Amino acid sequence: CAEPISDKVRFGLASMPSNMDPGFATDAASSRIGRLLYQRLVDFDDSKQAIPSIATWQRLAPQHYRFTLNDKASSFSDNTLLTASDVKATYDFILNKKNNSPHRASLAVIEKIENPDEKTIDFYLNKPDPLFPGYLVVGIMPEEKLKNGFSFAEKAVGSGDFIFLAKEEDKIHLQRKSDNLLVDFIHVPNPTVRTLKLMRGEIDIIQNDLLPELVNFLGTQEDINISNINGSSFAYIGFNMQDLVLSQLNIRQAITFGIDRDEIIHYVFADAARKALSILPSDHWAGMKPSSVISYNPEKAKTLLAQSGYSIENPLHLTFKTSSDPFRLRLATIYQHQLKKIGIELDVRSYDWGTFYGDIKNGQFQLYSLAWVGIKTPDIFRYTSHSSAVPPNGANRGFYVNKQVDRLIESAEAEQQLEQQAKYYRQLQAVLLKDLPYMPLWYENNVVITRKNIKNYTLAADGNYDGLITVGL
Repeated sequence: CAEPISDKVRFGLASMPSNMDPGFATDAASSRIGRLLYQRLVDFDDSKQAIPSIATWQRLAPQHYRFTLNDKASSFSDNTLLTASDVKATYDFILNKKNNSPHRASLAVIEKIENPDEKTIDFYLNKPDPLFPGYLVVGIMPEEKLKNGFSFAEKAVGSGDFIFLAKEEDKIHLQRKSDNLLVDFIHVPNPTVRTLKLMRGEIDIIQNDLLPELVNFLGTQEDINISNINGSSFAYIGFNMQDLVLSQLNIRQAITFGIDRDEIIHYVFADAARKALSILPSDHWAGMKPSSVISYNPEKAKTLLAQSGYSIENPLHLTFKTSSDPFRLRLATIYQHQLKKIGIELDVRSYDWGTFYGDIKNGQFQLYSLAWVGIKTPDIFRYTSHSSAVPPNGANRGFYVNKQVDRLIESAEAEQQLEQQAKYYRQLQAVLLKDLPYMPLWYENNVVITRKNIKNYTLAADGNYDGLITVGL
């Protein structure tokens, strides 16, 4: 095998970030690379509780939080110091309706922001919210560049552990501040090609997005290390609730009963995944307890389809969109095979990531599959399931409307005690599981494969790339 470059780490990506601007980043690659480039006020511990990142906070009144920047707040890559005015400018930008930030809905509780001094940010809310600190995870951008209309989508200017150097069509070049180590993110969409490049020493790290048989094969190679942990990224099948067919509950139930998740997890994932019931894992403080189970039941699925006049002889035709990633395409063809047995003909259509993700955000689909990554706080339910959060006001991409769901979300948000909040959120998740605006699939394990020269790269449950902060050669 070829020897890797000694002063550079090369990270193979299945898909390039769609938008490196923290105000608009919603896909996994954008969010994960953004964490390396930008600092944020708040982070989370292993129990998903909010903890200080570059700011501590006090709740001075039910609707008033004061954040104070600490010594971790660093300078931006343009050598200007991160101050309270940059924090205010970042969140003011997101809250401005004209900018159409997808994060605006989750921050709508903010009434106004003030800066008493260069270290202090006062957030005044339009209603009490004990979870509010956990919402402040957007990367902080410099005020001056926001005012001048600078495009952060192509050139990042942050204060994180890495400095942005350049972006090419299939590469992103970063430099670590602590020791000038270079990190290249290299887009290699084909998993087999990524595997071969790793073996030849052309890339040094692959994280996730590999076929299980490729992972097993790499495990037999002497110069390769593999590690994995349970993940928290929630995979699901989304339904377009405006579609005349998919708006029928019995159809959504039939699809859910017609897909054998146990078989897929065992044979496709080699048991490296856990079945899911909700976006939040059951070990989350507001997670749904695993008392309700969705089981594979093809006979029940056939009965449900028959209610709308469909059968194996008279099948229902549906279109399923997915990315061109071979593993995602393989999963789609498995859904296609399983659903055919109950009377559903699935037309699988795959697209490059940009086209696919654009269609999903614009509601141009019947069914699709994606995953929510890095979810820490239950405000995700307002963002994904409240009737007010249809795009561009949020990520209710299936146009789901349920007054009971809206009330439970609002009741949880109004509650000041976490124990009672958790009760409302569990009730909410039970309703979502019954109503099925999306089908829960699984939480995939996170796996990282590195060449033997790579040291001190640690995996996180949410699949972030923070291991690059400590990685060594």
